[in-house]
Amino acid sequence: MAQRTFREILTDINKGVYAPVYILMGEESFYIDTIMDAIEKNGIEPDDRDFNQSIYYGSDADMETVIASCQQLPLMAGRRVVMLKEAQGKMQAKQQLEKLAPYVANPTKTTVFVIAFKGDNLNATSKLLKAAKSDDVIVFKSEKAKDYQLSALLKDYCNSRKINIDELALNLLCQYIGSPLSKLFGEVNKLITIKGGEGSTITPDDVEKNIGISKDFNNYELISAIATKNYPKAVQIIKYFESNPKTNPTVMTTAALFNYFSNLVIAHYTPDKSENALKNATGIRFPSAYKELISGMHNYNAFRSVMAIHAIRDFDVESKGVQSFQNEYQLLLELIFKIFTL
Repeated sequence: MAQRTFREILTDINKGVYAPVYILMGEESFYIDTIMDAIEKNGIEPDDRDFNQSIYYGSDADMETVIASCQQLPLMAGRRVVMLKEAQGKMQAKQQLEKLAPYVANPTKTTVFVIAFKGDNLNATSKLLKAAKSDDVIVFKSEKAKDYQLSALLKDYCNSRKINIDELALNLLCQYIGSPLSKLFGEVNKLITIKGGEGSTITPDDVEKNIGISKDFNNYELISAIATKNYPKAVQIIKYFESNPKTNPTVMTTAALFNYFSNLVIAHYTPDKSENALKNATGIRFPSAYKELISGMHNYNAFRSVMAIHAIRDFDVESKGVQSFQNEYQLLLELIFKIFTL
């Protein structure tokens, strides 16, 4: 069994290097779909696909037929490509996939066989994965991206498309679109098309105009207002949130505030106050976020930062209707007042 990263697999495919078997599984469909698309597009010349490419879907695939297709020799071509897409859609899918174990243990070298199982991982103790012992089989687990990974992943995706993206635009997309990556990157693809493709730059104005996320009234601007103790601006942003609740749910604001003040506490108790040390301790990467961290350290000492976290936790409980019947945005206004007057 050979475990490769997404980039390693794509690099090999682009070089024309293929494994006899790929088992692709996991929660994040973007990576699975991208690998499958690359193999489907590049594995066989277009003129040879009618006779040397077979695609099956889990909902109606017969495993014996799939195996027989894999065992066929290519017709006037260097290889065959056989794909089992949406394998999770098969009734008793994990049990049915066990039937493929004997083939996976001894695959046909002139066939590229791809199994795509989305939404979950196959059990490591399954017959199928136990059969995937040799280097002929590539097993790829497509893990769901964590929230803190989204910025780096989106930046990398834009770089791969030769697109520049403004820091605020990137942050807005990550926070308001979020995962799964297929959705996040899909929205970015729309912006890339609108901007004209390679070499263009995605700005906050592009995000506001085409996706409907305000560049002036968002959680990043709220954090900036709090960091610089601009109370009127903070109140203005929250009132905007209240008038646009669908795109500004308080749960996202709660997470942003909690993360900010948690970083302030970490920064206050980090012995080395150099820029590199604070960035490493908090995980902050962007210049604007670091600037807000420093402003907050000047305006909120360690004790006030801890008290702010307690207030945020109380707000989180009350906003869910526990011991309070107030409107959640009114509660948010009260929270901001507490933070400014601690």
